[in-house]
Amino acid sequence: MAKKEELDEETLAFIQWCIEVEGFLVAGGATVKEAQDHIEEESDWFSDQYCDGLTPEEAAKEALA
Repeated sequence: MAKKEELDEETLAFIQWCIEVEGFLVAGGATVKEAQDHIEEESDWFSDQYCDGLTPEEAAKEALA
């Protein structure tokens, strides 16, 4: 049986942030699948937004602009 890899706190915080972004993208009219696909396809951009201190709502607004 494979040992599960544990994620560090920063990675977990980024994942939680992305989940919140997803919610704002869906509220803005995207389907859950569209929001998830967009976050995955633009992961570097979203990572930059996270590191720059944008809130999930601000990042979603930028993504929808």
